[in-house]
Amino acid sequence: MRPRAPRSERSVRVVLDTNTVVSGLLWAGPPREVIALIEQEKIILCTSPALIAELHDVIGRPKFSSRLERVQQSPHEVAERYVEHAAIIVEPQEVPEIVTSDPDDDLVLACALSAAADYIISGDRHLLDLKNYQDIPILSAADFLTAYQATQVSGE
Repeated sequence: MRPRAPRSERSVRVVLDTNTVVSGLLWAGPPREVIALIEQEKIILCTSPALIAELHDVIGRPKFSSRLERVQQSPHEVAERYVEHAAIIVEPQEVPEIVTSDPDDDLVLACALSAAADYIISGDRHLLDLKNYQDIPILSAADFLTAYQATQVSGE
């Protein structure tokens, strides 16, 4: 299935999985560019309380402490900065177990479905291998940026 084009610049709804969020908040690269589009209000961030809780848990892990020192922020500050940009926070409907090898990935799918997201952006192989869920394309940050930029050039 080919990723569908965003409807318009401001109407694109995305759900990011936690690994993409952490990468985007702490390092440069395509995930950071996606976060920048959210911060500039060019795309709409959709999330859920479960995904926010997972972010707080993950960003507080010791393996990220040196990176947090570099950006001079606490795990809480980094997570809250992200949540401030969430335009839609849904209480997701339950979905059947899809990713049996990593049930937390189902939280991303449930959020995207409940938020009527246009895209799921992930670096997680379990999600990327699905390619789409309920007609919602699952793309890497780099592939999403390519699709998004193409629609901006064509004026769609």
